[in-house]
Amino acid sequence: MSGSPDVPEGSDSAVCARVRLHPGSLERVRAWARYIDEHREEALRTLAAEGVTIESVFLDSGSEGDFLVYYMRAASHEKAQQVATQSTEAIDRYHQAFKRETWAEVKRLEALVDLRR
Repeated sequence: MSGSPDVPEGSDSAVCARVRLHPGSLERVRAWARYIDEHREEALRTLAAEGVTIESVFLDSGSEGDFLVYYMRAASHEKAQQVATQSTEAIDRYHQAFKRETWAEVKRLEALVDLRR
């Protein structure tokens, strides 16, 4: 975590979350992923404004349902969330609508190891 003894001040930290999706939302999830890929440069600009250096999203489907696993590295996760929430960029509005339509529950995962060079 940023500001902890293990993370030098001014460096970034990682967070990971598991997002339970509403049943039947996989088609919408795949459309969202295509949209982000098609608007990659715009997405990268908004991540830069948020101070995010890495954002990766994985799909986990199983007997319990469908989940997204989000991995994000940022200098300040609080700043990243604040900037994203207040953004008027089209891609951020699209992403906020996607979350409202498809996300049922978010659980932040415990970080056990975070190695980097």
